[in-house]
Amino acid sequence: LLRSSQPLTGPNRRRSREDEQLLGAMLAPGERGFVLDTRSAQAAKQARISGGGTEHKSAYPGWRRLHRALDRGRVLQDSFSRLVELCSDPAVTMERWLGRLDSSRWLSHVKAALSTACLAAQCLDREGGTVLVHGAEGTDTTLLVTALAQLILDPACRTLEGFQGLLEREWIQAGHPFQLRCARSASSHARGKQEAPVFLLFLDCVWQLSRQFPLSLEFGEQLLLTLFDNAYASAYGTFLCNNERERSLCKVKESTHSLWAWLQQPEEKHKYLNPLYSHNPLVIWPSVEPQSIQLWQGFFLRWVRPSQPLEEAWGQIQRLVQGS
Repeated sequence: LLRSSQPLTGPNRRRSREDEQLLGAMLAPGERGFVLDTRSAQAAKQARISGGGTEHKSAYPGWRRLHRALDRGRVLQDSFSRLVELCSDPAVTMERWLGRLDSSRWLSHVKAALSTACLAAQCLDREGGTVLVHGAEGTDTTLLVTALAQLILDPACRTLEGFQGLLEREWIQAGHPFQLRCARSASSHARGKQEAPVFLLFLDCVWQLSRQFPLSLEFGEQLLLTLFDNAYASAYGTFLCNNERERSLCKVKESTHSLWAWLQQPEEKHKYLNPLYSHNPLVIWPSVEPQSIQLWQGFFLRWVRPSQPLEEAWGQIQRLVQGS
């Protein structure tokens, strides 16, 4: 499983011999490779005007390009804002709730992300191929797909420690621009041009996996909520800056504490563990049927409905498991 930004072919259809040799070396004789582009074919074609584009088919024998368009940027932010407004409306009726939930398109974004991740996982697991995922810059939807595909395929990524390593590798070190994407409150009306809840979309998809496979993830919903909160406002330096170069220049590791070290403390760690967890060595294939994708109530309604009954029920489950 590989990831990158888009090739810089431009309007003159430039080639990169080094890229061609690198991807050629990734395929064994007779093996197939898949280039999974998270843009539509039309968007990828239009990117040539600004220097981007797609790979030359003739220059990459053995590789097949697949387009699976995933929205990001302003489209994703507007979708999230509409859903937040709906969840904050105390006078909404059932009919209006269902209509506005559908028109927000947030669940459609969740479905599209999971579907694309499943496609990448299928190419790896069932086709036995190599998969290269890229979008435009390779720091948003690309990371969304590669991280979800690993959760689906690799049971090690579903442990608490493995999930932290996945986030560190696929989001932080890979250069997701947290400072730009999470500059203000996620539901703020005063938004910057580059703000977008891509990381929240990833956390929502992880919650969908945990709901469909309640025994397969070692961590629970509280960890996902904590990660969201720390991405936007944190006492730790883990999500600061936009990339590793900025973190190095700002000496983040020397000047701040790590969120991961705090989560690993025994007195904190138990709060985030799933008491029903049972190691599952198999691939977990999520359903992406409309009736299978549900609103993440623990997040979107966390300030609307009382959480005490759910917390008490969760505590009782932990006591029952420990007692047996």
